Amino acid sequence: MLVYDNFLTKEEEKSLVTEIEPVMKRMRYEYEHWDDAIHGYRETERKKWNDENQLILKRVRECSFPVGTPQIDFTHILDLKKDGYIKPHVDAVRFCGRVIAGLCLLSPCVMRLVMVDDKTRYGDILLNQRALYVMKDRARYEFSHEVLEESMSIFKGNVVPRDRRISVMCRNEPDKEDKET
Repeated sequence: MLVYDNFLTKEEEKSLVTEIEPVMKRMRYEYEHWDDAIHGYRETERKKWNDENQLILKRVRECSFPVGTPQIDFTHILDLKKDGYIKPHVDAVRFCGRVIAGLCLLSPCVMRLVMVDDKTRYGDILLNQRALYVMKDRARYEFSHEVLEESMSIFKGNVVPRDRRISVMCRNEPDKEDKET
């Protein structure tokens, strides 16, 4: 797991949010997810972005994916309410590949990774506002991950104040073998 703090400037964050906001405002927050992994969320996918935001996402992809890695054209956008959270889960390999790169907009959060085979081994990761996080390989498949709810949002003994948070995620295509399972 890699985290790049201050990957975005305030102006870049504002540009992304300004483009996303009209779409999200038309949607309701949901409390039941198809795999029961997310609570208090809205989500969508987007393929076309304005020129400024295309350059930002190009920078995300160049920083996160090895050259030649086939990527999913659509960007996944997840909007969590202040009291929303992501429950512990391991992503299904048939939907996306070994790398997920996400931008953390509007609010920081604490992400917890827990080893699937030994739940006593875990780590909390602070994802600051405007950070880029890159989950890949072992972090994706050998650890569950979750975004802690507001009441548990503590990092190294300090409360991490939560607010509404948007994650803009780029993913690569699943391996051919994984698509067929």
